[in-house]
Amino acid sequence: MNRRSFMKKSAAAAGAGAGMLVVPSYVLGGPRGAAPSDTVYMAGIGVGGRGLDLVKELGATGKVKFAAMCDVSDERGAAAYELAPKAKRYRDFRELYDKHIKEVDAVFCATPDHTHAVAALPFMKAGKHAYIEKPLAHNIAEARLLAETAAERGIVTQMGDQGASSDEIRIAQAVIDSGMIGRVNTVDCWTNRPVWPQGLQPPQTAEPVPKDLDWDAWLGPATFREYNSRYLPFRWRGFWDFGTGALGDMGCHLLETPHRVLGLGYPVAAEASCTTVWAGDFVEADYAGVCPPSSIVRLRFEHPRRGEVRVNWHDGGLMPERPALLPDDDLPGDWGGGSVFHGSKGILLTGVYSQNPRVYLNDGSKPELPGPAGARVKGGLDGHAANFIDGILGRAQTSSPFSLAGPLTESVLMGNLAIRAYQHKILKPEKKPDDWEPYEYPGRVKLLWDGAKMKVANYPGANAWVGRKYRKGWGI
Repeated sequence: MNRRSFMKKSAAAAGAGAGMLVVPSYVLGGPRGAAPSDTVYMAGIGVGGRGLDLVKELGATGKVKFAAMCDVSDERGAAAYELAPKAKRYRDFRELYDKHIKEVDAVFCATPDHTHAVAALPFMKAGKHAYIEKPLAHNIAEARLLAETAAERGIVTQMGDQGASSDEIRIAQAVIDSGMIGRVNTVDCWTNRPVWPQGLQPPQTAEPVPKDLDWDAWLGPATFREYNSRYLPFRWRGFWDFGTGALGDMGCHLLETPHRVLGLGYPVAAEASCTTVWAGDFVEADYAGVCPPSSIVRLRFEHPRRGEVRVNWHDGGLMPERPALLPDDDLPGDWGGGSVFHGSKGILLTGVYSQNPRVYLNDGSKPELPGPAGARVKGGLDGHAANFIDGILGRAQTSSPFSLAGPLTESVLMGNLAIRAYQHKILKPEKKPDDWEPYEYPGRVKLLWDGAKMKVANYPGANAWVGRKYRKGWGI
């Protein structure tokens, strides 16, 4: 019996005005099935902060019921719990999985970066649809595994890069496909991040763990350390064990447009330069494990039709050169950052929040832009979460499935490998005067990347950062 006939017969059996029968999809058999009433039973992991926004956005669809919610902080999760008072509440997502895996259709994960994969993968392997906030994962190996699992299980997926649902990215696609700005060989991107303390020495003291917080569950797969308030609730982004820095925070927003509209795939090379923090005169601070205050990353792609494409990233207040074609009364980007596509015939500019794509051609003209390419998403940016639910119900294609979000995230995280290589200390081979200590300098190297093998070809030490070590009981 198909779903439509099931709904009709269920409604008839219930009687006029009695309401639609609601049955979790697992009752029907098969992980991809939707409930006959088009109700999606959801588990929410990380429901404070951005997770609270997702609870509201998913709830606004009228098609989602939360069976269970999880947050390591009772205080941070309180507002979401009030919105779904019948949902069971947990601090540890492993307990939520054990008790609710059979009754949920989908899961969303809005935890810190380092727990995205460990929280979502068990649900995905069980055939549950998955929405994961950006970046998709904490490291390249996790991003690859998430995309592979989604393909193997045939589930509906969405990464939380809302711009993927916007008209603006589809307009940018139409501009590139039309050849309006010619062949694109360079894209400059920048962000105002970090907007949290970054580059500071890691905490050296322990503080009492707040009573409402499960610190062990928050650490998850990361190496154990004592609690310090400098990590929470937002500043974890600046520590490599937990976050992915400014690039990880905004790269999936800003690099998403060039990556998609140019069809870039995996980068073939990456290099970086970063702020150096000094602890004294000619004494470099040893801030191991901390993301730098600012960085420039250069990614190189080889496209079978476009040839070489370079994508340059700037953060921490650094910006690329202002395009010569840009009029004096036009500002590139917006508060959060922006992108400039440099083509043989002109430039295309986009922002982050306002987006506002526009083109300036070499002849000094500002042409009218074409309409959006491809299927549009109802609600655009604001419809990104609803687009995920429509995907589950078979009414739309999701804007950022892991088949696209996975390679994008890998490209972003490849930039972080270059940053970490820059921070890494290696001995300089030249001999120094006897009264000098052995001179160490940041590893100013270009990493050559084999995307298919997921391996740095020329700097073996960097391969240690492709994945991570997992604390016992928190592995994937």
